[in-house]
Amino acid sequence: MKKIANILFIPLLLLAAVAEARLTIEITGGREGAMPIAVVPFADEGLSEDRVGQIVSADLARSGHFAPMATQEMPAQPHEGRAIDFDTWRRAGIEHLVVGKVAARGEALQVQFQLFDVVRGEQVAGYSIPTTAQRLRRVAHQISDIVYEKITGQRGAFNTHVAYITVGQHEGQLSHRLAVADADGFNEQIILSSRQPLMSPAWAPDGNRLAYVSFEGGRSELYVQDVSSGKREKLASFNGLNSAPSWSPDGRRLAMTLSRDGNPEIYLLDVASRALSRLTFSRSIDTEPAWAPDGRSLVFTSDRGGRPQIYRLKLAGDRPDGRPQRLTFEGDYNARASFSPDGSRLVMVNGNNNRFRIAVQEMESGNVRILTDNRLDESPSFAPNGSMIIYATERNNRGILEAVSVDGRAQQRLGTRAGNVREPAWSPFN
Repeated sequence: MKKIANILFIPLLLLAAVAEARLTIEITGGREGAMPIAVVPFADEGLSEDRVGQIVSADLARSGHFAPMATQEMPAQPHEGRAIDFDTWRRAGIEHLVVGKVAARGEALQVQFQLFDVVRGEQVAGYSIPTTAQRLRRVAHQISDIVYEKITGQRGAFNTHVAYITVGQHEGQLSHRLAVADADGFNEQIILSSRQPLMSPAWAPDGNRLAYVSFEGGRSELYVQDVSSGKREKLASFNGLNSAPSWSPDGRRLAMTLSRDGNPEIYLLDVASRALSRLTFSRSIDTEPAWAPDGRSLVFTSDRGGRPQIYRLKLAGDRPDGRPQRLTFEGDYNARASFSPDGSRLVMVNGNNNRFRIAVQEMESGNVRILTDNRLDESPSFAPNGSMIIYATERNNRGILEAVSVDGRAQQRLGTRAGNVREPAWSPFN
């Protein structure tokens, strides 16, 4: 019982330090057999500090699916299709090529790009996108998404966001901050600052709102906040614990953990009517609910079997449909589970011999794959296309974020130059 309380309810990484810089990303492991691609620097005539080609190349490299050619190794730097000598690029071993340019159109900008299949010598995609200097990074991520989808057949997730908590010193005082940044760590926005702990950010399906837990009032309370406007409202402030919010796929309900009746149990809250329904009835701790993509069931963590494990509860509307069924059996600890967007996998924290690592379990077969090899990993969250998983970990006594592909082959590290980052949540598609 003590172990589940420590891991699930208490922030693990609360060291005091400065947490001001944006997230920086370091690729720590690439996918074997990644596809060779070249993203030629876009002709931009110095119109913006953001370099579209560099952003696209970095996005594709982070995915693990692609191995972009270094600029200094490129045999040529064309900016449009008619200037491409495909034989030259074939000899260089490149399979796909991206070229483009940014041009001024009055006070606006026009971004043009083309994607080519070098082997066939054919154009795969080509777009002209109007934008502004302020939105150029967003357009670059959109281009990355197009390239990724055209080649892999899977929707790209570069033009999405990550929410997370930072903990550190601000103006001489310990500060907890809820932040949102682009998926590559840029454009960080501080959504809320507090001297008291903030926990468990969870995106609404519309990508516009975040639910989270705040201790501003001296105890845990659950809020929902609009990311753009900053408007927020308190949804749960019951006696005892109010924690672990999880949005239903239709955005109408929140599953959460409440101890209003004396023991931590799973409840459903209708956001509009505030109607409350209790789902679990146990003497043990039931916590960390997460919805299945079809909204017909949810998973949660419980130590009802003696140690923390993952259970699934089918739903009939706002009521339980039968008894919870245990899903996890490998390892002496499994917690913080959530579904992949297609519902075929669960990601979770798997503990064994006092090591806590990120694991994926196939729903159909029950097979488990350990993806990380750290000592203390937590808070895994799927990318909206299911290709990557972001999570929190600790290195050199400091909290950072890392990401790993679902097959474990591609890894990246996200952190600030100082301070602690934890509890990431990847947004849905914009």
